[in-house]
Amino acid sequence: MKDVIKKYIKLEAEKHSERYHTYHNALHIEHERNKKRFGKDYRKKEVKQPDVWLQDKKYNPFYVLKNLDKIAGVIADKIKKGTYAPHEPYTQEIPKKNGKTRTITIYQIPDAAVSNYLYQRLLKKNQHRLSSLSYAYRSDRNVHFAIQDISLDFQSHSRLFISEFDFSDFFGSINHTYLYNQLDKNGFMVSDFEKQLIKAFLGSVNRGIPQGTSISLFLANIVCWRLDRRLESEGLRFARYADDTVIWSSNYTKICHSFDIISEFSKEAGIEINANKSDGINLIVKPGLPSEFDTATKQYIEFLGYKLSLDNISIKEESVKRMKKQITYLLYKNLIKPVKGYQLKSIIVPNNNEDPAFVTAMMQIRRYLYGNLSEATLKSFLNGKYKRIRFKGIMSFYPLIDDVNQLKELDGWLVSTIFKTLKLREKLFLRRNIMRVSYNFPYNIKREELINKCKTMKYQGTKGLYEIPSFFRIYRGIKSGILNNGIEYTMNDKPYEYDY
Repeated sequence: MKDVIKKYIKLEAEKHSERYHTYHNALHIEHERNKKRFGKDYRKKEVKQPDVWLQDKKYNPFYVLKNLDKIAGVIADKIKKGTYAPHEPYTQEIPKKNGKTRTITIYQIPDAAVSNYLYQRLLKKNQHRLSSLSYAYRSDRNVHFAIQDISLDFQSHSRLFISEFDFSDFFGSINHTYLYNQLDKNGFMVSDFEKQLIKAFLGSVNRGIPQGTSISLFLANIVCWRLDRRLESEGLRFARYADDTVIWSSNYTKICHSFDIISEFSKEAGIEINANKSDGINLIVKPGLPSEFDTATKQYIEFLGYKLSLDNISIKEESVKRMKKQITYLLYKNLIKPVKGYQLKSIIVPNNNEDPAFVTAMMQIRRYLYGNLSEATLKSFLNGKYKRIRFKGIMSFYPLIDDVNQLKELDGWLVSTIFKTLKLREKLFLRRNIMRVSYNFPYNIKREELINKCKTMKYQGTKGLYEIPSFFRIYRGIKSGILNNGIEYTMNDKPYEYDY
């Protein structure tokens, strides 16, 4: 037992230490860049530690790794005696879009490791019992499989009835009596030892499971097991990712019955339906087709970051806005901020058709969209030189999009935004009577020349560093990757680590 617990604690601690090293390295690189932009007197680098480290040493991964053997021995001994219970977790309020907050619980590293150990044990024994239409928190399903299954069903119809419901505080409202009944009555293989650990994590209250620990992921699927079975028995198609559920049918009577099933589940599990965020039942149709549902007709739904219609898979509008905001920020940070309100003595003024700040901006946007791929590597992959590539970057979260028009519009927006930013940068230099900027690339070209010039111009003898990244180009690369190697190999499972 000690060796097993020690392995899980080590994995958990190494995960946290790697995150901290990544943060520290990124902070150092960014500070060095800013010193070049704004001068050696730029503010001192401030290395922060997570607030939670001040609560207890066992939140600090470096302390845990140093005392690994002792900590694992104590926990293993408590588990054997049946006296183990996790320490009171640190709680943190995370703001939500509606102005409210969500409470996240953060367990000490050894307790998080025990939770993960329990989660892996239970999932391995019981994964086959879960519905094939439940996609969250399991090793044989993921968000991309859900989107693919929904889209294939959608695109085989010209109209469908859609049922969408949202729950209020799903994790915090789950009735423990209902949860334990699901564990006992539905053929799940859960030993007394495992039940004891589950109860230790759920505590003495009779409601809610903590967000922020692995075992809660398994329990969330257990809570929804009967809901899944009822929907399947009714002949309804659905996709559930934790508490996010979309249900569809070509039969209006059946889709109405989905409301009864959801309502019954809500009462039994103690989870209230959020009427303000639930769209209820609608008819989804292709554009231009008539509908007898004047006020309850849609042309698409938004689910798990995607926008799904009967024709296309797109990136949802809110996600598009967030991506545009990040790209705009990278352009401002590199091209506008250094020449707006700071002394120019530390700024490298564009000269000899070279602008290092523009190169940096393109490289950061490329990394945001592509991950660690260069333009040359991506093009070599598209040309067949490389057979297998793992994609990272923000676009790796959208491997199944096929809305080419949306991607081309984003490319047009990107080129236009870059051009406007360059013109503003030029204007700021001219205000300081630095006239030579206007005679240098990229300030001496027209909007329609920007793409080709950036592709062919060299920076310090190297071609391609100025090249403007492309949403459509990375989409083509990702599409080729998943066709040849499958979704799970090709995609990065943590795309937002590359979000600056």
